[in-house]
Amino acid sequence: MKPIQRIRADIGAAMRLDPATRNGFEAFIVLSGLHAVWWYRLTNTLWRHRLPFVARLISQIVRWWTLIEIHPGARIGDRLFIDHGAGVVIGETAIIGDDCLFYHGVTLGGQGDVRGDRRHPQIGNNVVIGAGAIILGPITVGDNAKIGAGAVVLSDVPAGRTAVGVPAKLLPAKKSR
Repeated sequence: MKPIQRIRADIGAAMRLDPATRNGFEAFIVLSGLHAVWWYRLTNTLWRHRLPFVARLISQIVRWWTLIEIHPGARIGDRLFIDHGAGVVIGETAIIGDDCLFYHGVTLGGQGDVRGDRRHPQIGNNVVIGAGAIILGPITVGDNAKIGAGAVVLSDVPAGRTAVGVPAKLLPAKKSR
C-alpha cells in the first residue's frame, strides 16, 4: 500500500472506530494514535535498512510527543487504531495484525527472562485490547479476540475469545444457535 493510501485507510479506521472523531481533517491533525503509527512506519523502514540508532532516536522523540512508544522493530499490519493513546508500549518483537483497536495504557511487553527473536506478543487481526491491558511474553492472541480493560494476559488467547482479569482468564465461549 502506498503511503497516501495507508494514511487514508488509517483515517478511515479512526472514523469508523472512534465516535468522537468528526471528520478526516480532525483525525489527521489531532489523533496522537495515528501520528504514532505513521512515525512508526518511518522508523520501521529505517530499522529494516539497518539504521537502528536513527530509528530509535526518532521513535523516542515521537514517544515524548505522543506518549506512545512503538519500537521500530515491531511489525504492525494495516489500520491499527490507538484510541486515547497515552501510555501505549509496543515491544521490539511484537507482531500486530490488521484492523486492531488499542485503548490507552496497553502494553505488549516481554517478561524479561526470554531472549531471542520472539519475546513479545503476536496479535491477530481484528483484535480489541482494552485500556490498561498488559500482554506479556511470546504469546499469541488469535483473530477477533478481545482483551478486557486492565487484564494481565500471560498465556495464549484463542481466536474469537475474550480474556479478562488478573491474571486473565477466558470467558466462556459464546454458543452458536
